[in-house]
Amino acid sequence: MAVITSEFEIPSSLPASKIFNAYSDFNNIAPKVDPETYKTLVTIEGDGGVGTIREITFGDGLPFTSGKSKLDIVDSNNFSIVYTIFEGDVLLGQLDSMTHHVQFIPSPADGGCVYKSTIVHKCKGETKLPEEAVNMAKEGFKKTFKAIEGFIHANPQAY
Repeated sequence: MAVITSEFEIPSSLPASKIFNAYSDFNNIAPKVDPETYKTLVTIEGDGGVGTIREITFGDGLPFTSGKSKLDIVDSNNFSIVYTIFEGDVLLGQLDSMTHHVQFIPSPADGGCVYKSTIVHKCKGETKLPEEAVNMAKEGFKKTFKAIEGFIHANPQAY
């Protein structure tokens, strides 16, 4: 099985705790702030904690429509979340799974944080995922982060 890993970081002026709290409410905030990417996220199993499975309906701006994800890790002490997308056409018929590691690293100097994203694509057999697909995932996660960040700036009382 081929594994492709990609990473990126985005600095933010917002505190890690505030953005982490928003990401902990991803089911509600993502469709609200980025409806082109997320139509709905519905919990189908679990209580929102580790092991929770949610069904994702993607927005019209994407070349896929659905997926299922499982929440693998929630670490509030380190402001990190890990979840795995394991089913749906979002896997493009080329992936067994895609695991997204999200961490908000505090920046003590300015009170903000750095959004660090690591995406692990586990390909089916010897399938090689095209670079365009890897970049599409990265750009999608960046877009959603910026939308959530913008919402919090506009609504400082949120989260």
